[in-house]
Amino acid sequence: MGGVTIPLPRGAGNGAPRLADIAAQSGVSEATVSRVLNGKAGVAAATRHKVLAALDVLGYERPVRLKRRSAGLVGLVVPELTNPIFPAFAQVVEQALAGHGYTPVLCTQMPGGATEDELVEQLVERGVAGIVFLSGLHADATADPARYARLAARGVPYVLINGYNEHIDANFVSPDDRAAARMAVRHLVELGHERIGLAIGPTRYVPSRRKAEGFTAELYELLGVDRADAERFIRPTLFGVEGGHAAAEILLREGCTGIVCGSDLMALGVVRAVRARGLDVPGDVSVVGFDDSPLIAFTSPPLSTVRQPVQAMATAAVGALLEEIEGNPVPGEPPSGSWGRTEFVFQPELVVRGSTAQPPARPAAGTPQVLS
Repeated sequence: MGGVTIPLPRGAGNGAPRLADIAAQSGVSEATVSRVLNGKAGVAAATRHKVLAALDVLGYERPVRLKRRSAGLVGLVVPELTNPIFPAFAQVVEQALAGHGYTPVLCTQMPGGATEDELVEQLVERGVAGIVFLSGLHADATADPARYARLAARGVPYVLINGYNEHIDANFVSPDDRAAARMAVRHLVELGHERIGLAIGPTRYVPSRRKAEGFTAELYELLGVDRADAERFIRPTLFGVEGGHAAAEILLREGCTGIVCGSDLMALGVVRAVRARGLDVPGDVSVVGFDDSPLIAFTSPPLSTVRQPVQAMATAAVGALLEEIEGNPVPGEPPSGSWGRTEFVFQPELVVRGSTAQPPARPAAGTPQVLS
């Protein structure tokens, strides 16, 4: 195999690791593993990444020849890490950046901590090659978009995930939030639900507003519910479990047997509110989340949700950013009526699990009366 020396796992004994172990873990041949470990040419970047990942998973230190210098720092600004969808995005973004030789710098906004503007200033001072914004101020329709123009004027490339703003000249990566709400409503209607509610975050945020638009449109198309009536069943609230619980209190009083949520955490809050009233999910009330966060399939009941295509979105965002860094902006047409660069929209996927079912044939005992 060419005399390659593979370092022992950290903390390992005297047993020497084998090429076969690394090949099995990475799913490539031993010859390919040998070429990667010896720094030979002719190996695709994706294959090289698999082998290096196998080394890391198995606990082997990389040969010195493979410890290349960083191509530069790239900032990743996220709102918080308590919602598992944000760490999921961060992991994919960081893996994609590392695969191209860049060192990711994770910046998290915490209540009472540094603001997005302060974090950006710190990143710029450290000479980052670019910045990825995830669900940042660009998603807030009330925030001043001029901050991003000032960043561009300083020569810092950036890309924005989750939240389109027509006044920002940049590349955006988004899930189709309208389609997400539509497919959740359609699923509940097909099960037989006629009184459906929507629990979302504040509508000043673009993803929430788009979900509300999709929800309203689908209710009208499938059930003939007009806009005014549909808005009665839309409850903007705080993001998170507590917000979902608060929204559910109102929607349950409205007699909803199905509730669509703007996130999985909000959906868990809805489930908690339903159970607090002595009702059952899905026997009395069906609940649909959004994101398909890690471990959400293992809740009780397993949550039906609309999967956000995290892998594809994060990979596309990194690709667009690297093109900007290399001076090759990604071509594309901006959405109609705007002057921004372009928005790459990814289709979500409905994942049906145990939190949705047919509505009860008659009101369950203890069900609150519908408000007039």
